[in-house]
Amino acid sequence: MCLSTDRYLVITELFLPTKGGTAVWFDEVYRRLGGKEIHIVTADVPGAREHDSAHPNTVHRLRLRRHWWLRPESLAMYLKFSMASLALGLRHRFDAVHAGRVLPEGFVGWVVARLTGRPLIIYSHGEELTTWRQAMKKRAMAWTYRHADLVVANSEFTRDELVKLGVAPGKIALLYPGVDVDRFRPGLPYDDLKVSIGLVTGEKLIVSVGRLSRRKGFDQVIRSLPLLMQRGLAVHYAVIGIGEDRDYLQSLTWELGVSDRVHFLGHVAPDDLARWYNAADVAAMPNREIAGDTEGFGMVFLEAAACAKPTVAGLAGGTGAAVIDGVTGLRVDGASTEAVADALGRLLRDPVLARELGVQGYARALRDFSWQQVAEKTRRFREALRFQ
Repeated sequence: MCLSTDRYLVITELFLPTKGGTAVWFDEVYRRLGGKEIHIVTADVPGAREHDSAHPNTVHRLRLRRHWWLRPESLAMYLKFSMASLALGLRHRFDAVHAGRVLPEGFVGWVVARLTGRPLIIYSHGEELTTWRQAMKKRAMAWTYRHADLVVANSEFTRDELVKLGVAPGKIALLYPGVDVDRFRPGLPYDDLKVSIGLVTGEKLIVSVGRLSRRKGFDQVIRSLPLLMQRGLAVHYAVIGIGEDRDYLQSLTWELGVSDRVHFLGHVAPDDLARWYNAADVAAMPNREIAGDTEGFGMVFLEAAACAKPTVAGLAGGTGAAVIDGVTGLRVDGASTEAVADALGRLLRDPVLARELGVQGYARALRDFSWQQVAEKTRRFREALRFQ
């Protein structure tokens, strides 16, 4: 459903069919904000032509590559984004320029916005604020954020980090990501999924979804499995996603003797993802901070909640915006295997509590986090900019 005839230039490397929550966010929101008058400048990726053919927005694909011999390595990306975006900005009278990230998109957006007299909005996702260590890159990030007309923070954690960076609080708008409440919903069939990984009656299932990186805490769930089994729980663990920690996690299952209970599913079909959440007794991502790398929000918690499933999250980063401790799930110290095992065991042993948290999470997802609501809030930024 389109909300208006707003005209935006959206500059983002991350856009469907690229995997990841940020790509989903931009696709879901801008298709609801307008039609062909919204122009998306993004990366050309496998499957893009099929995806774009039915897309309501006008999508411009660029072949983007980083080159090790350039400084910065993304210089060619800056140039391609700049040329394509500026050409569109001069050809169309957009209401605003929206940048999916601070670099390179935000800097490119600043150039286009200033040359065309349009306001600039930059999205901030949290991770970049705590992990970018190079002095020059960090200075460029701070400068670009400070020169935006509005910065969209995905959680209170991200907002606070932006203020530490020197962004004026009045320039920061808080906007949580959303979830497709039509696709992610309770009541979907899942018996075949349990059979596919060998679950039998009475066994419990923990599900995790996301990029396989250390801070997500999937290794801590694996480490908790022997403790849960010692406590009399017959439990399996399904891990959905790919990433740099795949081999490490696999070796950990062998080391702990739980390789027959951990199932690495890689990417699953979009329709099956919601069914896997339905199959789960608990959805877990007990994230922790590692060398400054932390979770900015955690859209997977909303997907699980929309399927009426309780969640286990870490205390680090911005997950408190996605999971309300004791209301929609449990938040624990993700660095403590014992704490992770205790939280998982509590929900697996107490189906009444698990159902209560799941129901409350489902109600909150419907009330506050549908993509339609996120799109409506995004549209209001245009009104807010008029009064700056």
